[in-house]
Amino acid sequence: MSFRAEENLTCPVCQDIFKDPVVLTCSHSFCKHCLQTWWRGKPAQECPVCKRRSSRSEPPRNLALKNLCESFVVERDQRASAGSESLCALHAEKLKLFCLDHQQPVCLVCRDSRTHSSHRFRPVHEFAQEYKKELENSLRPLQEKRKLLEQVRANCEQTAEHVKVQARRTEGEMKRQFEKLHRFLREEEEARIGALREEEELKSRTMKEKTEALGREIAALSHAVRAAEEELRAEDVSFLLNYPAAEERLRRRPLPDDPQPLSGALIDVAKHLGNLTFNIWNAMREVVSYAPVILDPNTANPELAVSEDLTAVTHGERQKLPENPERIDYHRSVRGWEGFTCGVHTWDVDVRDNAAWFVGAAAEFVHKRGRFKSGFWQVEFHNGKYGVRTSGDPPAVVRPKKKLQRIRVHLDWNRGKLSFSDPDTNAHIHTFTHTFTDRLFPCLGTLHELPLRILQSKICVTRE
Repeated sequence: MSFRAEENLTCPVCQDIFKDPVVLTCSHSFCKHCLQTWWRGKPAQECPVCKRRSSRSEPPRNLALKNLCESFVVERDQRASAGSESLCALHAEKLKLFCLDHQQPVCLVCRDSRTHSSHRFRPVHEFAQEYKKELENSLRPLQEKRKLLEQVRANCEQTAEHVKVQARRTEGEMKRQFEKLHRFLREEEEARIGALREEEELKSRTMKEKTEALGREIAALSHAVRAAEEELRAEDVSFLLNYPAAEERLRRRPLPDDPQPLSGALIDVAKHLGNLTFNIWNAMREVVSYAPVILDPNTANPELAVSEDLTAVTHGERQKLPENPERIDYHRSVRGWEGFTCGVHTWDVDVRDNAAWFVGAAAEFVHKRGRFKSGFWQVEFHNGKYGVRTSGDPPAVVRPKKKLQRIRVHLDWNRGKLSFSDPDTNAHIHTFTHTFTDRLFPCLGTLHELPLRILQSKICVTRE
């Protein structure tokens, strides 16, 4: 009854006992403050329960309900105060016993009363401990589940923050890469336009010199022509007297060769524009790089750091990273971003002076067996010794002829072969034979601060 009364005296908005209640025309009541807060910012003043529009912005107070709520709060507080004293309501004695028949605490006087005649009793403390243990057992799964959910929520929050960090770093690296390409294109543009303008200047100067030379020839010929034309206009006697000299002058004046048009005088447009984009793209091989394997930082063990270009990994202090399913937390390694399910693939890893490393491949689903794992194949170097290892087996010792600087990994997925060799000497190290069924990922790891690096492949441009 107490619970039902409290439910009927509860505001539908704040879910607490009414404070200064008001009543709407639809007969629903609310705390005055709750109703005003509910209406704030809404276009129409509607009942929060039935959505019926209220015709009054200041609903009348519900005094009867207010008095009921105040009385209920006083009685509830009194009951709580009495309960805290643990006294019998009939005899004002301490409740030291628990009646098993009535399932309620009683005092010593109640035990001897007619009401509890022939009843069974247990000490309150003893009986309460049993119930507490039962409740604790029932509560434990809830507590464990709550703890798990809290851990998952914390990891989600950490993941959200890490996503923002990843986005900022990735955006910064993308801008640096694009700026590198933009700078190359600007420099290439300036160089090619400069070559065009240099050719324009050279050919313009050549044509100017040719024009000036022709001008001088024309001026000399014009002078001779004018002198001869004047002799032709003279009187016959004067013409005859001056003819020998005029003839001699014309004969001594040799005629220049017929001018020929200059070959290659025009701008070599085809040289500058022919296959322009292809030639620029071909020239970009000097500034771009290609790695046959890209490392996936989302799979890196927290003790490993992957370089900005995703081709190198180093060992260092353990980082605080989200617990995403892809991350390899039980093994100090990082996987390649792309896995293989067919074909032939080759990549080289620079190991140099790194004192503790492994290079190999791992299946998409690596199974853990206690401290061991299955589904990986690798060449390793540790404590000054080289070895090869597969799955959970102990390493088998191999003895290269010289210290390895690079490791070449050659995967023939279809034929089921994974080979390792020294690319500097082409010396074979080891070949694993296995019928691959899962997707296979490049995998490498280190316990040293010096990096392991995927070496760049040579870029070739071919035309068909």
